[in-house]
Amino acid sequence: MAGFLATSSSAAAIWASLSSPSPKSLVHSLSPTPGQSGRRKFYRGIAVTGKKGRSRFCISITNVATEISPAQEKARKIASMKSQRPVYPFSAIVGQDEMKLCLLLNVIDPKIGGVMIMGDRGTGKSTTVRSLVDLLPEITVVSGDPFNSDPEDPESMGMEVREKVVRGEELPVIMTKITMVDLPLGATEDRVCGTIDIEKALTEGVKAFEPGLLAKANRGILYVDEVNLLDDHLVDVLLDSAASGWNTVEREGISISHPARFILIGSGNPEEGELRPQLLDRFGMHAQVGTVRDAELRVKIVEERARFDRNPKEFRESYNAEQEKLQQQIASVRSSLPSVNIDHELRVKISKVCAELNVDGLRGDIVTNRAAKALAALKGRGEVTTEDIATVIPNCLRHRLRKDPLESIDSGLLVIEKFYEVFA
Repeated sequence: MAGFLATSSSAAAIWASLSSPSPKSLVHSLSPTPGQSGRRKFYRGIAVTGKKGRSRFCISITNVATEISPAQEKARKIASMKSQRPVYPFSAIVGQDEMKLCLLLNVIDPKIGGVMIMGDRGTGKSTTVRSLVDLLPEITVVSGDPFNSDPEDPESMGMEVREKVVRGEELPVIMTKITMVDLPLGATEDRVCGTIDIEKALTEGVKAFEPGLLAKANRGILYVDEVNLLDDHLVDVLLDSAASGWNTVEREGISISHPARFILIGSGNPEEGELRPQLLDRFGMHAQVGTVRDAELRVKIVEERARFDRNPKEFRESYNAEQEKLQQQIASVRSSLPSVNIDHELRVKISKVCAELNVDGLRGDIVTNRAAKALAALKGRGEVTTEDIATVIPNCLRHRLRKDPLESIDSGLLVIEKFYEVFA
């Protein structure tokens, strides 16, 4: 990770609120304040329930974690990367062009909303997603903040960073790669959302909050393998965070919130069960992958995988040039994306396709427009063409169509048929 120390200041209009946790646990001191109301009130962003006739507690935040210098942070990241298991290079993935394109478009424009990848077992879904780690671009974050707060965007700031901005303090910032977080199927809700140590509050008069996986995934990627097997209580947590962009932890009348805006990527096998419609709709795009049938291509995949297993380091080095070229291309495309235009007539036709397919809501229209612009930028053009829309619209709409149990045709083909009918 390339780190540098700089200062950043945001608009003074950012409202004051609760300090967010530091990289380590934060200690919150509880001081009684008199009051007679039995209602639940909020003190600096933390809700505390008080009983009538008893004193309530106002929670103040004290950061007790030590500051980590950019040099120390860089050394720690490098050591951590060396100790991690080797990742298969994205450039070495053979075939599965639809899946790779959907992933790249989401890296270029995170507001597309993520990808749902469904397909047969052993088709490289998890390998491809995890290979994105090497290609993820760098972002500016506040140094030492566990939520990867954006020093320029109040909506992506933790509460402690917001409070510092209001006080007019300078924020130390560093450049770091976008984080990819794996969500295990067996994870507990406390591990995902974060934990509040109530016992410490009762026995010592202090309370510690430990951030969870959603805090780490803020402004990054949250990957769920076998997402259709995820427990319902975790699905509810993901739905809430994906809808609001914030994660709220409620324990014993105490409420703590932090930003949780992430690209949601899921993979699974449709034979093992369907996803809940509410969660499926939260994915911006839907990619279908199948088993490669061409014998020569299958042999090539097997040989490449065998080479990687024999000597991962040598295999990765053989793809360094292609990986660096793709990294530079992604960085260039991200910077040119805001200048890409899409004609009003094409927007109208996209919405007409969505309307005639009875797609619920407007998310399909929005995602199709964004994906088409990202594809045009990836191809080095400043204008979206009909070909760009034809490429991405099946992935943006196929999972939003109402299911007909008697329909045998693939939903993506239905989208293509309607597309050519409208755009002809």
